[in-house]
Formats: sequence, C-alpha cells, structure tokens
Amino acid sequence: MQANDRVLVAIMNNQADWAIARDQHWYRIPVTSVKQSMQRNWPPAWIAFYHTKVFGGEAYRVQYYAPVLRTPVVSRSQLFPAEPVNAKTQKTYYQVLMGPLRRLPAPILSRRWRRINFIPTIGEKFMQAMEINDLYHESPLEDRLWVALKRRQIQAERQEFVTIHKRKYALDFAIYCQLGKIDVETDGDTWHANPQQAEKDRLRDNALTTEGWRILRFGSQQVWEQAGEYCVKTIAKNIEQLGGVQTPQQKRTGEG
Repeated sequence: MQANDRVLVAIMNNQADWAIARDQHWYRIPVTSVKQSMQRNWPPAWIAFYHTKVFGGEAYRVQYYAPVLRTPVVSRSQLFPAEPVNAKTQKTYYQVLMGPLRRLPAPILSRRWRRINFIPTIGEKFMQAMEINDLYHESPLEDRLWVALKRRQIQAERQEFVTIHKRKYALDFAIYCQLGKIDVETDGDTWHANPQQAEKDRLRDNALTTEGWRILRFGSQQVWEQAGEYCVKTIAKNIEQLGGVQTPQQKRTGEG
C-alpha cells in the first residue's frame, strides 16, 4: 500500500456479507451512495471493513482489508440470481471485486463504539491509524486541530452525524462531557464568507444549541497559528465547565 493510495473503510454489519467478502472476495455498494458522498474518491485502490456489534469480540474495529481489483456496475439480480424478484431486484451496485483479505497487525478501534457508514482515506493514514478518528481525510484544517487535541489527550469524535427533527448535521468534532456536549467547527474563512452558507450555519447552530450542544467555531488563521495556545485551551476550558470528558465506558453503561 502506497502513502497516497485511496482507501475506503466500509461498514460490515452482517455475517452473510462477511462470508461473501471472505470467501467470494466481493462487496457491494449502492451506486447512489457513491454519487452522494464518495464520488471524488472513487474508485478506491483498497477496501477495509468496519465490523459492527454483530461480530461480538471483533466488533467496532477495522481489522481486515484487501486490494481492489475492479468495480463494475451490476444489478442486484446479477449479484443474487437465486433471490426472488422484489422491489430491489433492479437496484444497481458497484461490485467491489477484491483480492484475498489481509489482517492488520493491530486493529483500528472505535473507542466509543460509534456508528459509521464509509470513511474515504489514504494509505498513509490507514497504515498509521490507531483509532477510527485517525482515518479521516476531509480537511487539512481538521487534521491540524485533531493533532493538537490528541497532544492534549482530549477524546473527540470526528465527522460525527447528529439527527435533529429529521435533519442530519455533520459535526467536525463532537466531544461528549459529563454535563453536556460540545460541537467544535473548523471554519474555512473563504467558505463561510458566503452569505448563504452563513445563514445555513445559523440555522444549524440554533438547532444544535436547542438540543443541548455547546458550539465552538475556530477560523483558519486561529487553527493554523494558534491550535494549541488558543483553540485547544478554549476547548479544554469548556470541557472543564461541563464536568470533564465522558469516558467510553460511561457512554456504554449510561453513567455520567
């Protein structure tokens, strides 16, 4: 795997699909999913799998990956010719044909047992990642702040999705505290100078605030030049005011 190779971390949430990936060496992704969220990163050179809770002791981690050979577009009826005709029969998928599965020396863990769908990343990040949040490759600005947060050992979830009144919002960083929740946003100054985007941000911030989120926004210059001395210090002060970070164990048991 090369440093700049495209890698797609995909969800694996049932044993039947895992058997297909393991034994028949293919995985399916709806064409609509690629067009909506992954088109600029398509096709990947490698695919890896994030196992959900149905995998017991190997859940909430990335441990297996494989080289991608081809990605033809096929219908569901071609993938499952024995399946009775139904509403999904003509649905189209990318059939990700891959080589034999390989196992990472150490798994990439999700400390908070989070839900994900797909994470496009690159080879360098994939091979060096220790946890799921190390994989994200959306923005150099986010990467800069993530390194500063890790240096202070502040646990945050990157690209967390929150649904409020049937609307889904993407949070750059979500920090779950004992007495509340913090949404940290890294605002690219050019993007957020757009009046229409500013209006969307106001509506978004109002919705999140109403649901109990404390929102912190940092501009490009602040992140690039003052990530540690200003951004992280401000985040740490807010965490202290909210009783400290909730541990993954407390999240799972409902404590705190």
